[in-house]
Amino acid sequence: MNWTDTLDIAIALSEAHPEADPTKLLFTDLHNMVLDLPGFTGDPKRSGERILEAIQQAWIDEVA
Repeated sequence: MNWTDTLDIAIALSEAHPEADPTKLLFTDLHNMVLDLPGFTGDPKRSGERILEAIQQAWIDEVA
C-alpha cells in the first residue's frame, strides 16, 4: 500500500483499530497509524494534510 491507496488504507485501519473514532484523530496520530500498517510501503515524508484528509474521510465512510 502507498499513500494514494486511501480506500485500502481505510479498510486496514478500521480492521486494525476497531475501537478508534476516525473523526477524533489528530493527523499526527493518523499518520503514525498508517505507517504502522502491515504492508504499507509509502514514504513517511510523502503525506500531507490533503492525503490524510482523504484517508480519514474514507475511514469514516467505511465505518458508517
